[in-house]
Amino acid sequence: MKFTFWGVRGSIPAPGPGTARYGGNTTCIEVRSDDGTLIILDGGTGIFALAQNLPPGPVQANIFITHSHWDHIHGLPFFTPLFVPGSRVRLHGARDQLSGKGIEHVMAIQLQNSYFPVSEAAMAASIEYQTLDVGAKVTVGDAVIGNAEMNHPVTDLGYRIDSGGKSLFFSGDHEPYYNIHAPGDPAHAAFQLRIEERERAIDALLLGIDALIMDCSYTREEYPSKQGWGHGTFDAAFALARRCGAKRLYCTHHEPTRSDDQLEAVFAEVMARQAPLPDGLRVFLAYEGMEVELP
Repeated sequence: MKFTFWGVRGSIPAPGPGTARYGGNTTCIEVRSDDGTLIILDGGTGIFALAQNLPPGPVQANIFITHSHWDHIHGLPFFTPLFVPGSRVRLHGARDQLSGKGIEHVMAIQLQNSYFPVSEAAMAASIEYQTLDVGAKVTVGDAVIGNAEMNHPVTDLGYRIDSGGKSLFFSGDHEPYYNIHAPGDPAHAAFQLRIEERERAIDALLLGIDALIMDCSYTREEYPSKQGWGHGTFDAAFALARRCGAKRLYCTHHEPTRSDDQLEAVFAEVMARQAPLPDGLRVFLAYEGMEVELP
């Protein structure tokens, strides 16, 4: 199994000379299972570059959307196989909390004429939808994809992909859990039980993962002023990697206001603080075009 990062920024695209090394496109990861099945994690602006690198002609693709915030879907209408006759694109994702509708609701809203000039009906590909239940597993080609609900203001499914004895997990957006109720508040205990239940589900899904791809938007110093925004820290990602026995940690969803130089400085500081790493754990800053083949 191998994967390629096509978008590594969070929240908004950040093109320019200050982000040229790591890239300014928002979240998109291409995964190829052992039998060549194309699995795409999220449809940020990086999905456009992914599409330009596909062979010409019809494509079969399975796109797994972690959640419906713009930076994870706003490249979808520019995924050019949608306009190629014979292409088959299946979109997977969670049910919309507010409307109760399935993942097709995301495309229906995004392709309204007010936002985009081409309707789904005008697209030449065969487009299918599969709404996923939390914790359910699906099989795509030779890959098995499971999910867990992460901590974000909307339902966000983190995905585990297993193929050929190798595994990766992508969090989408994920904030460290914290109790929103003060100790002594009648709601504190019940909320804490809910937190612990969700953390156990995540830990169980990630156990022994080969590659852990995590939202590392903030430093531990930045996080207190961002609490509740739904994003993670480098230190929280390291803690999760240690807890689940990950072999590799890939830090992504880079803060869009952070230049590449600043990103490397922050990463160096975190690596120094986290040393020594557990035996077998390697840590990387994700960048656009980074290709990984799991050994």
